[in-house]
Parts: sequence; structure tokens; C-alpha cells
Amino acid sequence: MSRHYTSIISSIFGKFANTKFPLTMQYIINRFYIYSMKLDMSDFRSPCEYRSLNMLFTRELMKEREIPEDSNIIISPCDALVSDYGNIIDGKVYQIKGMEYNLDELLGDRYSGSSKELEGGDFVNMYLSPKDYHRYHIPMDLKIKSLTHIAGKLYPVNFPLLLNKHNLFIENERVVIECKDSKGYIHFLVLVGALNVGKMVVSFEARVNTNSSITTPQYYEYSDLYMKRGELLGWFEMGSTVLMFSQNGALMSEVAINQKVKFSERIGIIR
Repeated sequence: MSRHYTSIISSIFGKFANTKFPLTMQYIINRFYIYSMKLDMSDFRSPCEYRSLNMLFTRELMKEREIPEDSNIIISPCDALVSDYGNIIDGKVYQIKGMEYNLDELLGDRYSGSSKELEGGDFVNMYLSPKDYHRYHIPMDLKIKSLTHIAGKLYPVNFPLLLNKHNLFIENERVVIECKDSKGYIHFLVLVGALNVGKMVVSFEARVNTNSSITTPQYYEYSDLYMKRGELLGWFEMGSTVLMFSQNGALMSEVAINQKVKFSERIGIIR
């Protein structure tokens, strides 16, 4: 199967973004990107310190953000815009209002039937724009049970496409992470690729190789992998989307559509 044109474009852009240009030229590229995308760099290093555009995309925070003391508080895993949220009904969820899709199709064959376990639970879609902090973190204490990397296309996940292209999340490349919380409730975290997202990095699984020649789903299981709230889960190389799905009764969401959230901010509470 030949690679989709969106993957080829993303690979070309990725090569440019990873190139370390001479210092003066790199500074100009970085400054142009910061200006054009209106990046807030107050939490990050000076633009001249990033030796490639990708290093700027995947920048670390200079100072750790404070995590709420109450362990029942669920935090935003990233800096993002809540593009939609709601309940999982009849195995259906929304990429944006009016555009539903089948949850089992998103999660893939390995998790066939999981929508029944998640029925009545919550979903939250968080869109990371190119100007956002591109790293994502663990929203609550979780045991990681398995991960599936599903190859796909890399369509943009901006609002025009969300509003007009059916099954956008299902067609795009994604990383599906199956988890359980301390009370045994099931959660899924799904990282969705997009145009110019050359890579999605997962901190605990180096074998994940996105936007590559892989065509069949890659599945990994874990027997004793626990991650604490706020721990680094990985990063997008450019903006994209993080999806959260939780079993009914596990939590109470405290978000609103079009709400801007930042990593470490409260977005819900464990019931």
C-alpha cells in the first residue's frame, strides 16, 4: 500500500523542521514562527536557544507547573481547546457537534466491544493548535494496560475539517492507550496524528514509530506499568488532538466546549 499524500507532505515538513540551520537563519525562522503563530513564550526559553524548528515545537517548560494536591482532581493532559465533550451513547461519540463516529472503529480491532464497557461514560476532545505547548501528560494516576499504534492518513484536524469530513479521527493515524484507574475503571487516551505531525512520541514505548512504512496495527501489552498524574506521556511534533474516553461512573467532567485548558489545570474529579 502506497503512503497517502498527507504522510508524504508531513515527512517533507518534518525534515525541514528537524534541520539545524546556521544560527542566524535558525533564529529568523524561529522568530517568524513565533510571530506568525502568536506563541506565548513566557514559560519557555529564548527563541535563539532552539537549534531547530522541531525543538521549538516540542519545547519543554522552563518551570514545572503546579499539580493540585487533591489526588481526586483530574488535570488537563495538555494545553488545548476543548472542541467537544459529552457522553458515549450507543457506541457513538462526536469529533465535533453534529459529526458522530463509531468508537469501536476509532479504537480498532484489538479493543472491539470496548464501547459497550464505556457506554454512558464521558469523552473529551482536546485540540492542540500549532501555537500550543506540544507535550502531553497523564491526567490522573493510571495503570497502562496496552497500547496500539494504528497507521492512517494525516489530514488536518482543524475546525473546517472537523465540521465537514466524516470519520476524520478514524481515518487518521493514531496511538490508542488502554488504562485503568485505581478503582478499576477503564479509560482510553487516544493521540491523533494530523498534517505536519511527523511524529507522535510516547515516553514509555520507544517502539512506536509514527508516519512510517508501518501499515498494520502494532500492539503492545504491559503487566506492571503505572504512571502518576502529571508525568510526561510524550509529545506531538506539531499540533494535533488528544481524546479521552472514560467508563461510566469513573469521573465527573468539568469542561465546556470551546474552553481553553492548560496542562495541570483542573478538568474534572474522580467520583
